[in-house]
Amino acid sequence: MTRQDSPLHRLAAAGVAVWLDDLSRGRIRSGGLAQLVGRGVVGVTSNPTIFAHALAHGSDYDGQLAELAAAGASLDEAVFRITTDDVRDACDVLRPAYDASGTVDGRVSIEVEPALAHNTAGTVASARALWTQVDRPNLYVKIPATVEGLPAITAALAQGISVNVTLIFSIERYRAVMDAFLAGLEQAKAAGLDLAPIGSVASFFVSRVDSAIDPRLDALGTAQAAQLRGKAAVANARLAYAAYQEVVATPRWAALQAAGARPQRPLWASTGVKDPAYPDTKYVDELVVNGVVNTMPEATLDAVADHGQTGDTVTGTSDEAAAVIAGVEAVGISVDEVTATLESEGVEKFVASWQQLRDTVRSGLDAAGATR
Repeated sequence: MTRQDSPLHRLAAAGVAVWLDDLSRGRIRSGGLAQLVGRGVVGVTSNPTIFAHALAHGSDYDGQLAELAAAGASLDEAVFRITTDDVRDACDVLRPAYDASGTVDGRVSIEVEPALAHNTAGTVASARALWTQVDRPNLYVKIPATVEGLPAITAALAQGISVNVTLIFSIERYRAVMDAFLAGLEQAKAAGLDLAPIGSVASFFVSRVDSAIDPRLDALGTAQAAQLRGKAAVANARLAYAAYQEVVATPRWAALQAAGARPQRPLWASTGVKDPAYPDTKYVDELVVNGVVNTMPEATLDAVADHGQTGDTVTGTSDEAAAVIAGVEAVGISVDEVTATLESEGVEKFVASWQQLRDTVRSGLDAAGATR
């Protein structure tokens, strides 16, 4: 098999942008990230969990920690500098993909501080600070799709800040995210901004839905419940894509597109398989369709590169997907309750990871200070 005939390149030919769901300074400095770009990766996502792991499992940050300690940097200043430096460097690695795609791909994401998830004004200020500090056109600032995050998404886009909307679990919230996106571009247009470089993706989380619903199905112990196992997450995502298709067919979107706007692509997040009973490429293979992004942890990326499927598996599936969700509801499981819980838990997990990151940086600063 030639490189151009690999599953990753065939996914690209099918209209799926492949992103890596991981980032570390070691990966950047070693050339590992550049190698992945050569294999067909055209974007990178980061989050507090990824940064916390990178800081805790490598010495690549020791030099900067020593410099920050010597300069008397506060803990928050150090965290800000370290994370934005990594993302800026990753943006530079991905810049050729950004230029070659006409600003569509080659993007790198960094998240606003998770504790601001329910603080609209604080989220907007954090997004602006990150955008200014990284100072790269191929940056995405990640904003959670909480109720309070929605107006922040609009405000950031209206200022020309590209946004990756994260932690989307429900179709209803996804529709609200798309409305926030359209409103932000409309305000940017009214302000005379060039819409073409203002990018956005909507990160719709997949595997976590099965991880939450499957145990409930198992607990029911019925044949009807067993038949639904492992189907809810993909069905939910396929319905999200159907909602996206509805929005891009509206006159409202057509007016923005005519002004140079690019669509807010659906991004499949949480695509690593948690249940070993499922194929390791399940949440990639079953969500192949033109015009989406799939961000994968490296293990999933390697599995897809080895034996992933690349034919369209979404078009024409909305009725079947709706029947799956109806079946889950029929056995007594509220999908709305599940997705609301997943959003709340998602925010809490990122807050905890952010605190872990801060603790790791604090320890590094203290150790560097002790050795001066």
